[in-house]
Amino acid sequence: MAMLEIKDLEVYYGVIQAIKGISFEVNQGEVIALIGANGAGKTTTLHTITGLISPKKGSVTFEGKDITKVPAHKIVSMGMAHVPEGRRVFAELSVYENLKMGAYTRKDKSEIEESLANVYKRFPRLEERKNQMAGTLSGGEQQMLAMGRALMSRPKIILMDEPSMGLSPILVNEIFDIIRSVSESGTTVLLVEQNAKKALSIADRAYVLETGRITMEGNAKDLLEDDSIKKAYLGE
Repeated sequence: MAMLEIKDLEVYYGVIQAIKGISFEVNQGEVIALIGANGAGKTTTLHTITGLISPKKGSVTFEGKDITKVPAHKIVSMGMAHVPEGRRVFAELSVYENLKMGAYTRKDKSEIEESLANVYKRFPRLEERKNQMAGTLSGGEQQMLAMGRALMSRPKIILMDEPSMGLSPILVNEIFDIIRSVSESGTTVLLVEQNAKKALSIADRAYVLETGRITMEGNAKDLLEDDSIKKAYLGE
């Protein structure tokens, strides 16, 4: 059984259909990339999975439970974390306070401290800046903070929306190394990313979304070599 299963999903914004009956699945331990151009429906798909948008048709199943109509905050406590596009850190709060916000569904104080120590180990820069206001961090540091905050909920699966957006090539490499290490430590990853080359280089499998439909799917390494993908998304 897949950890996350999306079946025949249809999503509308008013009369405009953004998602047109897509189906895909994510198995435990996988890194799955969802790639596509701007406006393809990638962010809408993540928002629907995490309960921020209600679909008109179709279902979202997580660990065998139908979560299609479950509110977003309950989905977090079930073990799903979302790193939104644009990072969305709490600018007026310190780095430490932002990280503690990520653990708001948890009650186990000593284990929360352990998670905090693990986040600082993974992101040493966040520990260096723990008392700094999040709004004063660089773009790359804010991305690390958004990822660290999501990890504080101890997710079984983490959904990341455009983690490389607006970052320098060096920072992009660093962020993707971190995503790989998050996966290797046992967290399943669903990655939405415009940088198709990077996404496919760390993913196990991938789905291509075009104007609300999945047009291709397969092993990520195979898609990296596919001529139509190279032409459309890799600039080759």
